[in-house]
Amino acid sequence: MSKILIRGAKVLGGEPQDVLIEGETIAEVGTGLSAEGATVIEADGRILLPGLVDLHTHLREPGREDSETVLTGTRAAAAGGYTAVFAMANTHPVADTAGVVEQVYRLGKEAGYCDVQPIGAVTVGLEGKKLAELGAMHDSAAGVTVFSDDGKCVDDAVIMRRALEYVKAFGGVVAQHAQEPRLTEGAQMNEGIVSAELGLGGWPAVAEESIIARDVLLAEHVGSRVHICHLSTAGSVEIVRWAKSRGIDVTAEVTPHHLLLTDELVRSYNPVYKVNPPLRTERDVLALREALADGTIDIVATDHAPHPHEDKDCEWAAAAMGMVGLETALSVVQQTMVETGLLDWAGVADRMSAAPARIGRATGHGRPVSAGEPANLVLVDPAYRGTVDPADFASRSRNTPYEGRELPGRVTHTFLRGRATVMDGKLA
Repeated sequence: MSKILIRGAKVLGGEPQDVLIEGETIAEVGTGLSAEGATVIEADGRILLPGLVDLHTHLREPGREDSETVLTGTRAAAAGGYTAVFAMANTHPVADTAGVVEQVYRLGKEAGYCDVQPIGAVTVGLEGKKLAELGAMHDSAAGVTVFSDDGKCVDDAVIMRRALEYVKAFGGVVAQHAQEPRLTEGAQMNEGIVSAELGLGGWPAVAEESIIARDVLLAEHVGSRVHICHLSTAGSVEIVRWAKSRGIDVTAEVTPHHLLLTDELVRSYNPVYKVNPPLRTERDVLALREALADGTIDIVATDHAPHPHEDKDCEWAAAAMGMVGLETALSVVQQTMVETGLLDWAGVADRMSAAPARIGRATGHGRPVSAGEPANLVLVDPAYRGTVDPADFASRSRNTPYEGRELPGRVTHTFLRGRATVMDGKLA
């Protein structure tokens, strides 16, 4: 049985402690620990967190392996400190059957860099007309618990109600991409002052907020769970806050890019800033940070959306929407939430590990850093400062909005059930 001794790590940002890993499990946490034959890692006061969990990742396989594969995507995840990711269903073919979700699940097992939990489509072909095989996907080897048509909104209220009723039977959750399609026809960016000045079609906040309002009421009526993907506006925050005050079983996520970037960047016409939902205003950004801090927004999820060079290096109107995010997420959260005093490292562990694991039922992830728990861990150097260079990414795609930007923090080690997937900042 392999042994790893991490010396002097600040567990969840607390006082330095030693952590002994034996095999797949944390054997002991304390001070002055020793273990004969153990590989020793001198943490020197770095932060030790439970392995991160991403509830919203696009791995693109099957069908768009030119953008990403399960292997390259999970390598990127490990580099970013993740030990589990939930793979969205908008693949080709769509993950709307037991066969496709099992394929993605097994590709994750073979890759071995982090656990891959497929998300099943809500409707057949993401077309919004007929429920997919929700029960069969749940009963498959992949054990699907989260269902989403992400990239498209389940805009039909009857279909959404039926989906909420169906997943309630096995404790599943519907993750909604909140976008009223009629209100966003031809939309290119956030609707506001900047869109008016640039002459680009606007994506109004109400297109998101109206769907969230409808869906929390449907969830209350059915008595089921609903999760809001990539919440992006101050108004959406208020609706979710109200819903939680009524006891409605709603959870919500925010992306790192919506915590940091604003629609002012679109003035450059650089398609790297084109994303769905779009970058919003400074007011929205500050509201999202506050909501993540006070728990109205439950988690950070990357919405890692890789695209090949030709889909982004073109004129704005023709460019694909989306940004890669797995390898920079923790750094952005450190800058926007920790260094602003809005969250401590224990709060980061909750929003990026424990809470997403709980929402997605990711067994063995998001657990406390204590004896007897699975050794899914990430060691972070918060003092590091570095400039983002996409050439260093493990992801197959390079469409990051942070190129050339200095960000804090660096993942130095990631452990998946006691096995190092990242060692000394390099993929193992």
